[in-house]
Amino acid sequence: MDTIIKAIVFLPLTGFLIAGIGGNAIGAKASEYVTSGFMILAAALSWVVFFDVAMGETEMVKVSVLRWIQSGGLDVEWAFRVDTLTAVMLVVVNSVSTLVHVYSIGYMHHDPHRPRFFAYLSLFTFAMLMLVTSDNLLQMFFGWEGVGLASYLLIGFWYKKPSACAAAMKAFIVNRVGDFGFILGISAVFVLFGSINLETIFATAATYLPAEGAADAAEPVINLFGMTLDKSHALTATCLLLFMGAMGKSAQFLLHTWLPDAMEGPTPVSALIHAATMVTAGVFLVARMSPLFELSHTALMVVTLVGAITAFFAATVGLVQNDIKRVIAYSTCSQLGYMFVALGIGAYGAAIFHLFTHAFFKALLFLGAGSVIHAVDGEQDMRYMGGLRKHIPITFWMMTIGTLALTGVGIPGTVIGFAGFFSKDAIIESAFASHSPVAGFAFVLLVIAALFTSFYSWRLAFMTFFGKPRASADVMHHVHESPAVMLIPLYLLAAGAVVAGVIFVEYFYGHHYAEFWQGALFTLPGNDLVNEYHHVPKWVKWSPFAAMALGFVTAWYMYIRSPETPKYLAEQHRGLYQFLLNKWYFDELYDFLFVRPAMRIGKFLWKKGDGSVIDGLGPNGIAARVLDVTDRVVRLQTGYLYHYAFAMLLGIAALVTWMMLGSSL
Repeated sequence: MDTIIKAIVFLPLTGFLIAGIGGNAIGAKASEYVTSGFMILAAALSWVVFFDVAMGETEMVKVSVLRWIQSGGLDVEWAFRVDTLTAVMLVVVNSVSTLVHVYSIGYMHHDPHRPRFFAYLSLFTFAMLMLVTSDNLLQMFFGWEGVGLASYLLIGFWYKKPSACAAAMKAFIVNRVGDFGFILGISAVFVLFGSINLETIFATAATYLPAEGAADAAEPVINLFGMTLDKSHALTATCLLLFMGAMGKSAQFLLHTWLPDAMEGPTPVSALIHAATMVTAGVFLVARMSPLFELSHTALMVVTLVGAITAFFAATVGLVQNDIKRVIAYSTCSQLGYMFVALGIGAYGAAIFHLFTHAFFKALLFLGAGSVIHAVDGEQDMRYMGGLRKHIPITFWMMTIGTLALTGVGIPGTVIGFAGFFSKDAIIESAFASHSPVAGFAFVLLVIAALFTSFYSWRLAFMTFFGKPRASADVMHHVHESPAVMLIPLYLLAAGAVVAGVIFVEYFYGHHYAEFWQGALFTLPGNDLVNEYHHVPKWVKWSPFAAMALGFVTAWYMYIRSPETPKYLAEQHRGLYQFLLNKWYFDELYDFLFVRPAMRIGKFLWKKGDGSVIDGLGPNGIAARVLDVTDRVVRLQTGYLYHYAFAMLLGIAALVTWMMLGSSL
């Protein structure tokens, strides 16, 4: 088992090194085959580990690699921690990454820089594997920053395109805000628990908080931002700092602005970021640190509120977007909100279950969108598509399956349904059953988000595949189905989008919950949402179905039955339409509050501070004075003989005067 786990982590790294260092030497084809071959092997081994650890009787496995840091009280070992949570993430990351690698062989066929692209994909996968297998918070931070670096490289892969460079920088900078909170949270954990090793933290957390009314209950333990905090408040602050990191990586409300712009990268990159790697890191972090979050009701309430607002906000923006990839991107943002609501109410199994199913249908939708873009010569605006159903029927059916899974099509109370039906409904019903003070608010927003999700998902399908073609005759003449190397990954993802829910629901969040997770997820005694959500009223169970159906009918009416209605509504409610189209004006607000002031301060420091003061009084000032002096000295050298004779006479006169004065004295 140890060898298998090491192979899973280091095979993508090996592929990155071969393609990254020797890509030009071995050629593009060899780079594609080497990296994809290693990923296929890593994915196969991941499923072996999944069935052995999660579905079998093997308990948590720890694989030591080497001693890393030993300094004072800090003792950090580089080791791989593989429990059920890690096993699930290994399957998600490596399966989707493998299919993205294979798909990219066809999608990036004409790109001259394929070795670099495939090297970056493998680096991205390796960094995410380092994150999910971490045995301590420092190792997790290494993987955390690794996926940030890889996302920067992949989003800006077409670096000659200004918008791609700007999007890559935006993703990197916004994530630094969240990462600042994460590293402070790691530091706070070390202060509170004396260790950043997960095993030590979890063991200590169980008895960390003093009993209510105990003598040391109000004893200060940490000074944070000028505030002296006792154990309870310090734990809440630590959880909120960790969650701040999760907000950045998982694009939650206020730190979400980078995610739609990440669409500037190649479409396979979008699939990898949105389905399996970067955005799932925040969900994994909160789930992994559940023993700490469960001890802070305030932190859990914040997680729930932020998740619910994110689900609603992103769904509203997705209603009016016209770029096919941006619609799916806002869908990702919204679905991540669902996951954080589940984490906030303590339904950790439901959150990871939705992460698991979401990986299949979201990767399917993104790669299907890539197939559409490939067919229409790079066009991404749905207003210039339409009527593609008969031209690319396989892509149409694959994206339809993805849409059915995303919108949660299924019959409540039965085992009939697509993957998203089981996981999303479990979250909505758990929110209703939860005893959290903000659970009711979250439940309402999630149902509304389900309505909007159905509308914009079917809007995408109808605008892209139905109606009359709106592309030029030349584009329609060249529309063609994608090659097999791009379609086979779609088939496999479609299978997961259909059956992953019904197969695994009882394990992730059902009768086999305890045996499946084996303590990898922690909940306080008394939190029995796994059983309680089964007994909610029937109207609660049917509310997501009703929302889904209403969204579908509305989209059908507006884009099939009466195509002029959307334009009429946009004109009648232009303010609201522009508000949603411009993403609630968050980019403009941040530009006004942060970007422009920072640029003004930078320009002032550049022109006045650096230019006038430092350079003016320093190097440039001294150089200017030297030039002034030398310029005056140079003027004394005229080259005229009578000037030199006159100077000599003045010198002799001065010398004689000095001698006469000296002798008289």
